[in-house]
Amino acid sequence: MLPYTTVEAAEATLGRSLTAAETLWLNYSATKSDYFLFCHNIIFLFLIFSVFPFYYLFLEYFFKNSVYPFKIQPKVKLSFSDSLQCYKSVMRMFFLVVGPLQLVSYPSIKMIGIRTSLPLPSLLEIVMQLGVYFVVEDYTNYWIHRFLHCKWGYENIHKVHHEYTAPIGFAAPYAHWAEVLILGIPSFLGPAMVPGHMITFWLWIATRQIEAIETHSGYDFPWSPTKYIPFYGGADYHDYHHYVGGQSQSNFASVFTYCDFIYGTDKGYRYQKKVLQQLREGVKSKGEQNGILHESEQGHKLD
Repeated sequence: MLPYTTVEAAEATLGRSLTAAETLWLNYSATKSDYFLFCHNIIFLFLIFSVFPFYYLFLEYFFKNSVYPFKIQPKVKLSFSDSLQCYKSVMRMFFLVVGPLQLVSYPSIKMIGIRTSLPLPSLLEIVMQLGVYFVVEDYTNYWIHRFLHCKWGYENIHKVHHEYTAPIGFAAPYAHWAEVLILGIPSFLGPAMVPGHMITFWLWIATRQIEAIETHSGYDFPWSPTKYIPFYGGADYHDYHHYVGGQSQSNFASVFTYCDFIYGTDKGYRYQKKVLQQLREGVKSKGEQNGILHESEQGHKLD
């Protein structure tokens, strides 16, 4: 809860006028406890898990022909009922594990110094902190993910997430309850190392989950803004991990690809891409040769 409830009091404390964003924040948060503000994460996660995967379902059912070329595993088709069943399982886990975990984890957030006070962070500060959070989460998630693919980790925990060999958006948070708890650790480490404002923390939780949904969408759209992020894995990269399945020792990265490259766990994926590229070039070359032959035959007929 802020130590002041009026714009005048806030400006007197800061020694300057409030920005429009700070005024909005003051008007909304001045009389609310920090715990109540932190619990907004529950609402954000519920909306993200519920709304964003429907974007891909909407495209699949209403613009099927347009998006079909971008479907990574076009032979795999899940019914709407199957997708809805996945969503129900995710919501069950949300209300039994994710939501309660958010409710009880506030003391740790308070302890590391996530603040709700003014001034608000600048856009540059938010972007830099989010960058740190993504890098820290990505590196630690990589090693935990590799552990979950050892025999014990996979058979007892991680195989639930791999039930979808062709992932869909709803399957991003679909996992064993223990995996949900374990992978919460990498998400917490970045804010613990570089604590920021509650708004930055909200954005971190939201953007990480939206990224996970895109990665599991099953579609590799060329218009995605993530195409411009250096070393970003994306849907095609992670889809290979699910496609190979439980035997996969490739593409463990959650967001970026540098760990897989450094530790040599992307060789299978790169080999597959190389073979596919050679096949495409062979088909293209054969098509060009057939076209030349056809033109030559037409010329002989005219003669």
